[in-house]
Amino acid sequence: MSLLVVGLSHRSAPVSVLERAALGADAQIKLLQDTVAAEPAAEAAVLATCNRIELYADVDKFHAGVAELSMLLAQHSGVGLDELTPYLYVHYEDRAVHHLFSVACGLDSMVVGEGQILGQIKDSLAKAQELHSAGRLLNDLFQQALRVGKRAHSETGIDRAGQSLVTFGLEQLADGADVTAWARGKKALVIGAGSMSSLAAATLARAGVAEIVVANRTQDRAERLAALLGEQYGQRLTEADGTDVLARAVPMESVPVELTRADVAVSCTGATGLVLTAEEVAAAVEGRTGRPVAFEEAGDSGRTTAKAPAARTAADSTDVRQTPLPPTSVGTDENCPLDIAAVQGGFSVLGEAAVAGMDAATLEQHAAWAAGSAVDRREAARRNPEADAELITALAATVATVGRIPERRKPEPVAEAPRLAPTLSLLDLAMPRDIDAAVHRLAGVRLVDIESLAEASADAPMAADVDQVRRIVSDEVAAFGAALRAAHITPTVVALRAMAADVVASEIARLEGRLPGLDDKHRGEITQTVKRVVDKLLHAPTVRVKQLAAEPGGAGYADALRTLFDLDQETVASVSRAEDSTEKNRGPR
Repeated sequence: MSLLVVGLSHRSAPVSVLERAALGADAQIKLLQDTVAAEPAAEAAVLATCNRIELYADVDKFHAGVAELSMLLAQHSGVGLDELTPYLYVHYEDRAVHHLFSVACGLDSMVVGEGQILGQIKDSLAKAQELHSAGRLLNDLFQQALRVGKRAHSETGIDRAGQSLVTFGLEQLADGADVTAWARGKKALVIGAGSMSSLAAATLARAGVAEIVVANRTQDRAERLAALLGEQYGQRLTEADGTDVLARAVPMESVPVELTRADVAVSCTGATGLVLTAEEVAAAVEGRTGRPVAFEEAGDSGRTTAKAPAARTAADSTDVRQTPLPPTSVGTDENCPLDIAAVQGGFSVLGEAAVAGMDAATLEQHAAWAAGSAVDRREAARRNPEADAELITALAATVATVGRIPERRKPEPVAEAPRLAPTLSLLDLAMPRDIDAAVHRLAGVRLVDIESLAEASADAPMAADVDQVRRIVSDEVAAFGAALRAAHITPTVVALRAMAADVVASEIARLEGRLPGLDDKHRGEITQTVKRVVDKLLHAPTVRVKQLAAEPGGAGYADALRTLFDLDQETVASVSRAEDSTEKNRGPR
């Protein structure tokens, strides 16, 4: 049997596909049940988070296993197999182990180094154990993944490389500001009472928000979370800086009203449809500000850009290229060194016609004046005709190249309009999304969702500790593979020793038949001697075969042992089944 994982994640699939393929709790249970019922799979576990869906299985046939697991994922996600297949990835044996260990360490997370994935792996294992779909292989694999993840966080600074998705999302809402300073005094609404929502609420509480309102479809869960927030953070914050966190629970029906009071809202529910539509968010902002909310135009990236005014005046709509130049300002500009009153027409003294025919010294005076600097007229007057000719030649070349004499005046700085802070900040951590993507286009609203988090994290810097974590993963994969291969041969070794014990017992019984007068003392001595001989003969081969089996490519030694000693395959299988039944009933360590 061999480990196989088939899945898709934020690295292989767009958010739109992940959103459609998301599995609810019931769908995950049915997927596990159908997987272990399928012919190629003996064990199964599902790791489903906001940005990944992975199916782990112990299979006896690689190609049949890939086909079966892919079909089951498509069937239970509701996304057609043809559409889903391009986004699926497959890992087998050691590569599958390496993948899960990397996931457990946060190396494969959207935000590198985030630690929340460890809790999700633990939940995945617990669900598989509850449904008795995890046997020896997956129990050992997931428990070791948890240990590797904890080791990575304790022995390295991977925590500095990234944060939880909640923290990263809040940093995006803060738009570069310190999250604590940004959140302090704000009123927060948390929609949902699951693990992600609870983490968001706790993070906001530690940041110093003035109020947290928890809304959930199950009222008692919302009340428990609100009570827990008050117990864990309210008193501590009061003692530290005089800030008291007021946490209260409300039903989901109260969300529209609470949204009009909130400064920031975080949503992460298991709903299959939208929890907040763009119209509901717009109504909430309008209810808070008393002004209608406009939709902004989407730019090339799909994110919001400033919407152009609905109407323009006649003056605004005039093409700048057709606007007449101002009249000549000869004699009106203070300290202008030129006296070109004879120049007629609609040209500025800074334009081409004004400098036509001027000698080099006068041109230099004009250029210095236009640039706001000063040139000594006496120094300019000392220029010789040769220098004048060189400068005029250079100006002529410029005209031939660009068609005009460039103006020397520095451009006036353009003042940018200050960016207004959003009236309402929304963080959507659900998959599929809770908040309508059209909210991105609402003026006065800032929405950060899984898709925008993926874009923001693409260029996030990774700490040097990531390399150390990768080395830990590689070492742990090698050790796990060796232990797995060694364990694979254990049932064969047990069967061999059981066969040897049967041979000893049979020969002792035959000896007693041939020597009926043998007393107990001598019978015991003979029995111990025979057993010692058998043990010594078997010791070196069994120890050596375990060492060889632990090496890469050592799986064939079990088959060789069975062939050499003519071991009964059913006896070996019965030992494996006994160990597997024990593992399936074992909880997480």
